[in-house]
Amino acid sequence: MGSSRKGTAVIEVGADGVAVITIDNPPVNSLSIDVLLSLKERFDEALRRDDVKAIVVTGAKGRFSGGFDITAFGAFHEGKAVAAKRGFVAVDVLSDTVEAARKPSVAAIDGLALGGGLEVAMACHARISTSDAQLGLPELQLGVIPGFGGTQRLPRLVGLSKALEMMLMSKPIKGVEAHSLGLVDAVVPATDLLSTARQWALDILERRKPWVASLYRTDRLDSLGETREILKFARAQTRKQAPNLEHPLICIDVVEHGIVAGPRSGLWKEADAFEELLRSDTCKCLVHIFFAQRGTSKVPGVTDIGLMPRQIKKVAVLGGGLMGSGIATALILCNFPVILKEINENFLQAGIDRVKANLQSRLKKGKMTQEKFEKTMSLLKGVLDYESFRDVDMVIEAVIENVSLKQQIFADLEKFCPPHCILASNTSTIDLNLIGEKTRSQNQIVGAHFFSPAHVMPLLEIVRTEKTSPQVLVDVLDVGKRIKKTPVVVGNCTGFAVNRTFFPYTQAAMLLVDRGTDLYEIDRAITKFGMPLGPFRLADLVGFGVAVATGVQFIQNFPERTYTSMIIPLLQEDKRAGENTRKGFYLYDDKRKAKPDPDMKKYVEKSREISRVGIDPKLVNLTQKDMVEMIFFPVVNEACRVLAEGIVVKASDLDISSVMGMGFPPYRGGILFWADSLGSKYIYSRLEEWSKLYGKFFKPCALIAERAASGIPLSSPVQQSKSRL
Repeated sequence: MGSSRKGTAVIEVGADGVAVITIDNPPVNSLSIDVLLSLKERFDEALRRDDVKAIVVTGAKGRFSGGFDITAFGAFHEGKAVAAKRGFVAVDVLSDTVEAARKPSVAAIDGLALGGGLEVAMACHARISTSDAQLGLPELQLGVIPGFGGTQRLPRLVGLSKALEMMLMSKPIKGVEAHSLGLVDAVVPATDLLSTARQWALDILERRKPWVASLYRTDRLDSLGETREILKFARAQTRKQAPNLEHPLICIDVVEHGIVAGPRSGLWKEADAFEELLRSDTCKCLVHIFFAQRGTSKVPGVTDIGLMPRQIKKVAVLGGGLMGSGIATALILCNFPVILKEINENFLQAGIDRVKANLQSRLKKGKMTQEKFEKTMSLLKGVLDYESFRDVDMVIEAVIENVSLKQQIFADLEKFCPPHCILASNTSTIDLNLIGEKTRSQNQIVGAHFFSPAHVMPLLEIVRTEKTSPQVLVDVLDVGKRIKKTPVVVGNCTGFAVNRTFFPYTQAAMLLVDRGTDLYEIDRAITKFGMPLGPFRLADLVGFGVAVATGVQFIQNFPERTYTSMIIPLLQEDKRAGENTRKGFYLYDDKRKAKPDPDMKKYVEKSREISRVGIDPKLVNLTQKDMVEMIFFPVVNEACRVLAEGIVVKASDLDISSVMGMGFPPYRGGILFWADSLGSKYIYSRLEEWSKLYGKFFKPCALIAERAASGIPLSSPVQQSKSRL
């Protein structure tokens, strides 16, 4: 027996002569150099021992391996660790020890076999898995490529096209699909996994099963001509879908090198590329986002005081509009029984139909079976009164942004809901203290701000007031995770964290247009930077009604730093309200495809005339870099105010919120991480310069001024006498 300490590989030899080597590093059996060296030691031991005929590699507690320990990446970026010698591991441990062993090895896969975990399994001579096991190489999500031989073995096991798809899309597959592709050799129940793997290893030894070294297989590779076509197509798609990223193209290059120059040469090419990419800004940004996402669930004074989430069994949603139906969809998809309330039969039926359409979309895409569709729809019940609310554990209000209406609803809820019921509002801008003003249950009131479409967008902004109980926050954090959202706890203010931070986004764009910049050039610059939509295309998508309603909230609460343009009011006068009316800043055809509108010039000219704003020659021919900075630096400015006021616990919460709520490119690390890459002094000097030219809208806030003077990063913790959290 080997040691069972954390972070090791353990060996146990059975009476059948099979050595079972178990990767043991809780909670997901992540790999490290130490774990992999321990794996090599156990293999060497098994090869030396006369009582060992064959080897099975598996993971402790029903998980094969979740991959390489990503904390090592973060430590490397912070200068606390040296880079892993991937070439040594890929060649010496996996190729020359595991794969080249004179005794056969079989990987017994349950749970996760991701990244390095799958690469270890592919070095074995066969793979047996359970049907629900997840197998994949998701390294590109972290700005690197597979580094333990994955770029060389996966194409030889599943074919080039599928291998590129799995790597470039970071898309894991289940055991059943892996079997159909040839990635695993058999699928068995978890109870039979080890016994089947043991027998399979003995069958290989006796030549009843093939003894295969994955690295040297060629039967799944295409002809050279077909290979070139597949690689050409993959490069074209990658350039189109990820124009700002280099590492997907490097991954394709490494795969090609292995096919052309041979797999052994491919391993060293892979290792060199990995080491270089580990040092890249893209990797630093994506690793930051990885940890930022996991860090949102830690809230001081809430998640560290020993509270356990209560079981939320039944949820009610008020309002069946776009948001309410999306929220209801997200809940029933994760097996929550939901009551959907509306004010009349027509509205109720429309809401139920929206939920049904959301599910039918999944059905058409093959993401849901007919049986699952019917079972999921059966969890939804429509009502017109509050009688069914007497046993609900949580209510989410999603009606129009009207203070008095929301106040009345919350007063009514208090009469019908049980005392423990969580009273949540999906408001995106209104102060929660106002909403709960007329209730006695203010400790039960919380914001549950979803982003549209609610069943698709991954962020859930949990808004607390000074009276919201920690237990309620723990409960809603748990619900957020159960419905597969990334929940971020924020303080209560106009627009909360995300919308408030991004209020200046469209305002800055409007200011530039009023002073001479072409609006379509702005959208092009912003999408080239990496946003899914520019500010004007986004305004069309959201609709001018929503844009104006939220903009009014910002103007009323922060009048000293707003910019008001007349362009949208002028468009509204002509019944142009955005994509839904087929006319906004763009024109839309029957398929909702956008094209620029030559008539926009007259609206812009009229806006300038009314506002008495002249064209500034410097803003007419702005570079794309200047456009990006003049639109995003005001966003950074507001983000710093949000941080300074304690609306968020930490800067990384704003980073993940900007990525998941507003589509800020993750490979830039989030709004404040990106700002720090440019430097507080630079951002301060630019904002100060623009504020002298164009007014208080650009005036840098106190935090930016302080950080510019001291050289401290903008994202560093803020010392506060009293946090809003």
